[in-house]
Amino acid sequence: MEKIMACVDGSVYGQSVCDHAAWAAERLGVPVEVLHARGRRETGSVPADFSGNLEFGDRSMLMNELAEFDEQRSKLATKRGRVVLEQAVARLKEAGVTAVTQTLRDGDISDALTDLADETRFIIIGKRGEAADFSKGHLGSNLERVVRSSKRPVLIASRAFKPIKRFMVAFDGGRSSPQIIERLVASPLLKDVHCDLFMVGKPSGDAGQRLHEAEMRLREAGYAVAVYAEEGDAEECIARKVERDHIDLIVMGAYGHSRIRTLFVGSTTAEIIRGSTIPALIIR
Repeated sequence: MEKIMACVDGSVYGQSVCDHAAWAAERLGVPVEVLHARGRRETGSVPADFSGNLEFGDRSMLMNELAEFDEQRSKLATKRGRVVLEQAVARLKEAGVTAVTQTLRDGDISDALTDLADETRFIIIGKRGEAADFSKGHLGSNLERVVRSSKRPVLIASRAFKPIKRFMVAFDGGRSSPQIIERLVASPLLKDVHCDLFMVGKPSGDAGQRLHEAEMRLREAGYAVAVYAEEGDAEECIARKVERDHIDLIVMGAYGHSRIRTLFVGSTTAEIIRGSTIPALIIR
């Protein structure tokens, strides 16, 4: 059975990832697997110029000490990873999720998710990990790799979960835009949540026709839909819309021809996610 993959680490986003996973599990009716990747193992080494400065016995002793240090560090990382997973599982069970498992992996989270792709329906990950610089507002490097490599929808969790009562589709009117709509139609995740279909630009020509078709498709599927269009800078227009209308979730594509849908390839969508305090659902 396909699962929700909840990616956790020791960052402040861990609890939010679990809360978003509990919300999604209830709506999708699928189990949750909590996944923690320890990252790439650091390899210990002795600087090359030590060979000329140390006696053989000293060098041998240093090598042994470094090997013991690496082994101890690996054991501590494993122990820490298990604690992170156990805490996440406990939080999910407290939220009412009974079908929950845990997986500890070595290597990058993106590699682990690739290996588990056949078991994955939906991925949830925090906007920033432990290594991200909060003071500079950096997005996590793991997040970028996951979005680039995953063919599954990725929910980028905000710092704290709140009930999702209204979501917005950032609709660019491109040829791939209907694919986002079809994914929404096929999934129960947001079926009874009010939808704002929002386009930055003039709703005319082919783009306008696709916007109209998207509205009709969502209405046929039972969504309550309101359509909006606004001209201006995409980042500014979307930020205003989110704040003005109390949007709880942004839905957008991972890639596309316009400035709205160039996640991490262009700057606009990355800036939207970086500055947003609400979660974003990325659909490929």
